[in-house]
Amino acid sequence: MAQEFRQIQKQSQQMVQTLSPQQIQVVKLLELPTLEFEDRIRTELQDNPVLEEGPDDSSEGEEDDSYSEKSDESDTSPEESVLDDYASPDEIPDYQLRQNNGTQPTRAEDIPFSDATSFYEKLNEQLGEQELSEKDYEIGKYLVGSLDDDGLLRKKIDTLVDELAIYNQLETTRSEVDKVLKVIQSFDPAGIGACSLQECLLLQIDRREKSQLTDDMRNILTRCYDEFTRKHWDKIIQRLNLSEDDFHKAIGELTHLNPRPGSSLSESLGKANQTIIPDFTIETFDDGSISISLNDRNVPPLRMSRDYMEMMNDFVRNKSKMSKDRKDSMTFLKQKMDAAQGFIDAIRQRQHTLMVTMQAIVDIQHDFFLDGDSSLIKPMILKDVAERTHLDISTISRVSNSKYVQTNYGIFPLKHFFGDGFVTEGGEEMSAREIRHILKEEIEKENKKKPLTDDELKEILNEKGFPIARRTVAKYRQQLNIPVARLRK
Repeated sequence: MAQEFRQIQKQSQQMVQTLSPQQIQVVKLLELPTLEFEDRIRTELQDNPVLEEGPDDSSEGEEDDSYSEKSDESDTSPEESVLDDYASPDEIPDYQLRQNNGTQPTRAEDIPFSDATSFYEKLNEQLGEQELSEKDYEIGKYLVGSLDDDGLLRKKIDTLVDELAIYNQLETTRSEVDKVLKVIQSFDPAGIGACSLQECLLLQIDRREKSQLTDDMRNILTRCYDEFTRKHWDKIIQRLNLSEDDFHKAIGELTHLNPRPGSSLSESLGKANQTIIPDFTIETFDDGSISISLNDRNVPPLRMSRDYMEMMNDFVRNKSKMSKDRKDSMTFLKQKMDAAQGFIDAIRQRQHTLMVTMQAIVDIQHDFFLDGDSSLIKPMILKDVAERTHLDISTISRVSNSKYVQTNYGIFPLKHFFGDGFVTEGGEEMSAREIRHILKEEIEKENKKKPLTDDELKEILNEKGFPIARRTVAKYRQQLNIPVARLRK
């Protein structure tokens, strides 16, 4: 019996939010720390002759009307498909590696001017947190050192077994190396230690809560990987018997996975090498008042060039008698004037957003800015600041990233003031910093001949009314730069 195929076309209406070029420019400026922001202004001054340094005045706004008609530019979506990237790992653009995975916990003891921790040192720190035998620990160190810059293990296991025997005089087996590799693959960020791009993506799926969506994602990678890399969507849908809606959801999530976890980690760690110039200055006075100012002393006031504005007005007055060349010149000049005005407006919006956000942080963490005691920092998340400022959470995240504040008590990254809180059994809300302080006290008074393990520390904290897991204890201990029990003897 012949099978009949029918093609059905249907029309549906849906709302899709896209960013205009002006909005994209504001977002990009908002993310820049002070030094990069100053460089960006200098670049714009060089590239656009219509833009010049100098105070603005109201008269320019009136002359603006003569050329303020909108240009015919179509907005483009800020998001691009990355499916082509997975076909060849070497072709993945850097911007796809800069995924924002949420606010990372920041140590209260961090000194902003400290040297950067290398990618391999960070992994070795995590390795030191594991309960491993001396042999497995040595294998782990060699495996970490064998990872490439992407965080992947390109060497074959048999080759590593031979190298361990030759270079480290360590006789081992494939199964022993595999066992330690599994431990490394549990490290952060997800995907570290994978032996292929396919395994890297699967490891990231494993970190997610199991659902039908993750099952679909896994099936695509395990049963249709070649079709996935070649974008043969019809074959995937047919083989896995997926609905179009489920397929597109799975593909959308797959494109947000990080194909180069090592590169993104190296990039974030490398930022500590930058010279730190505070973006804000906060002064606390004896009467309890707090003053907030934005560090814009090297940011010149910008305005539209008066000469070019007069030239534009002349073009408009003689538009009917204009030659083709003159019309082309007018079009070019108008584009430059629109770009200059858009840049000025974006800067104003950036400054306003930064000040509003910093004011909200000061309001919430008022006690800290009065006394400088980190234990007074209250639990605060991005949502708390977003609600006070009526800004989007993603905007608050961009402001808090790579920004620093000069206070009476030193320079702090804005992320220093963010952190989850815990509710004790007595109903009292306590910040993670306070728990770290208690953890540090318990370790300081331990028996140095028999140091407390993370499990024992967890039990002590649980008895004190802090229901946290052993993994959380290990994380806080690492943030305090305290080694594991076997290294504290």
